[in-house]
Amino acid sequence: MTAATPRTTREVRLATIPAELPTERHFTVTETPLPEPGPGQVLVRNRHFLVFPGLRTLIGGEVDGVQLPSLRAGDALFGPAVAEVVSAPGDGPLRPGALVSHMLGWREYALVDADGCTALGDALPDPVAYLSPGSAAYGALTRLAGIREGDTVFVTGAAGAVGSLAGQIARILGAGRVIGSTGSRAKAERLVSEVGYDAVVLRGCGQPLADQLAEAAPEGIDVLLDNVAGEQLVAALDAARQGARFALVGTLSGQMSPQRTGGNSPVEIDAFRLVVKGISLRGYTGADHPDVEKEWTARFGDWLRSGDITFPHTRVPGIDRAARAFQEMIEGKHFGAVVVDL
Repeated sequence: MTAATPRTTREVRLATIPAELPTERHFTVTETPLPEPGPGQVLVRNRHFLVFPGLRTLIGGEVDGVQLPSLRAGDALFGPAVAEVVSAPGDGPLRPGALVSHMLGWREYALVDADGCTALGDALPDPVAYLSPGSAAYGALTRLAGIREGDTVFVTGAAGAVGSLAGQIARILGAGRVIGSTGSRAKAERLVSEVGYDAVVLRGCGQPLADQLAEAAPEGIDVLLDNVAGEQLVAALDAARQGARFALVGTLSGQMSPQRTGGNSPVEIDAFRLVVKGISLRGYTGADHPDVEKEWTARFGDWLRSGDITFPHTRVPGIDRAARAFQEMIEGKHFGAVVVDL
C-alpha cells in the first residue's frame, strides 16, 4: 500500500431490511479500515459503479436460482464497477494504473481476488460503457429471438438500462419497426427522438396497453424483448403474430412491486394462444451463453465509434448520492443506465 493511499475507505451498507421498496433511509455510508492486500489479491480504486435493479431482489432475500448472494442488514452492497489498480501481485498480469472491471462496487476502494478482475482494453471508447448491461439485450435478440429482416419488435421497459439499448440493437439487426413501452411521456418522447423507437405505448395513461399496442403494430409483433412481464407480457401475447419469438430478460413488474420481495413475478397468460400461434417463450441469462459478452463488447465498440448506437445513461457524482440514485431508479426518474462516479 503506497503512502498516498488512505487508511480508510467509505462504502454503502444496507442499514435495515425494508418492509416494502427500499428508500434512501435504508442505507448508510460507512467509513471502514482499508484492508492490506493478501496473496493473490488486487487493491483497486473504484472510478464508476452501476446502480442496477437486481439489488432489489438481493435485498429482498428471495434469491433461489440467482447466482448472487442475498444482502443482510449491515452488509456492504456490491455490483459491477470499473476501477484503477492500486496494487497487485508482482507475478500477475495486472499493474498499478490499469483499468479493470469487477463486482465490488458501492465502495471507494475494494480488495478483489485477482481472478475476479477483468482487465479492460480499448474495445470501448469510454470505460464507463463497460458498465452497460446491453449484452443481455444483444444476447436475447441474437440467441433467443433471432431477429429477421423487417421484423416488428416490441421492447418493454424501453427507457431502462437494457431497453434503451435493445431498440437500437434490434434496428441494427434488421428490425423494420421497433416499439417500446414506458410509464413517462417525457421518456416516450426521448425514446423516439434519441434512440430511434418508431412508437411507444404508455403505461398508466388510461388507455389499455393491448389497445395501444394494436394501434402501434396493426399487423402484430414478431419479437418481444421483455424486461417487465406482468400486464405487458399479456398485451404482447394478444399482439403476437404466428411464430412470434418472446425473449424474457427481466421481470420488473414483480421486482419493483411494494407487495413482493423481488424474487417472483407471477402473471396469468393464455397458454392456448401460445399453442395455436406457435409462440416461443424463453428466459435469457448470460450464464447460459458465455460467448455473448466478448462478441457484444466488440460489436458495441464498433457501433459506438461509428455512431450507429448510443449508450444512454445518467451519471451521479459521489458515493454520498448513491443510495438516493437507487431510490430514484426504483421510482423511474432516470433514463437509461444509472452510474455513480467516484
